Amino acid sequence: MWQHSPSLHDRKRILIVEDHQILIYGIKKLLSTVPAYHVVGDISDGLEVYGACLKLTPDLVLIDLGLPGMDGIDIIRQLKRRLPQLTIVVITADASEHRAHDALAAGALGYILKRSSQQVVLAGLQTALAGKVYLDPELNQAQVTRTQTLDGPSKLTLRENQVLKLIAEGARNRDIAEQLRISIKTVETHRLNLMRKLDAHNVAELVNWAWRLGIH
Repeated sequence: MWQHSPSLHDRKRILIVEDHQILIYGIKKLLSTVPAYHVVGDISDGLEVYGACLKLTPDLVLIDLGLPGMDGIDIIRQLKRRLPQLTIVVITADASEHRAHDALAAGALGYILKRSSQQVVLAGLQTALAGKVYLDPELNQAQVTRTQTLDGPSKLTLRENQVLKLIAEGARNRDIAEQLRISIKTVETHRLNLMRKLDAHNVAELVNWAWRLGIH
């Protein structure tokens, strides 16, 4: 059955942040084969990423970690603080599980290795745009998860886990208070403790943590 391609308005807008032109060319060529994607631009300087996001309004930023001007992890953290709705996927040559953990903790939803296949790149973008975490198959995913578990749930009380789950489901403070039979003031305290323990600065970052930690 014939299906028309998505209109430009319906396509997912992608910004490439990378300082190697040959890789930019390859990514653009790959994404041009997917009607649902539209590359809105590419930049190579880490200091220009936030401004480019304001100007080009991407849905997803595909970012290298080793950039001139500013470290990739710091860029991710800054973007998620200022633009919490933005989806961020890392594409990097760094295959260390610790670096993957840091990227996810900062707010990225995907971590892809540059040496991986085109199928892996496309799977990573699709998964992240669906709001789920994607780790390159070459990574030791159990080790990344174990690192995150040590940094996350081990710090959280049972009640904090319950509150985080409800936040991720979109519940408001009043809803959480009613479901857990606690006061709104207590919910607010738990929320503040969660933000402090997880170094989260807004609801979107708490939701990202819930996804990464499997609390949803």
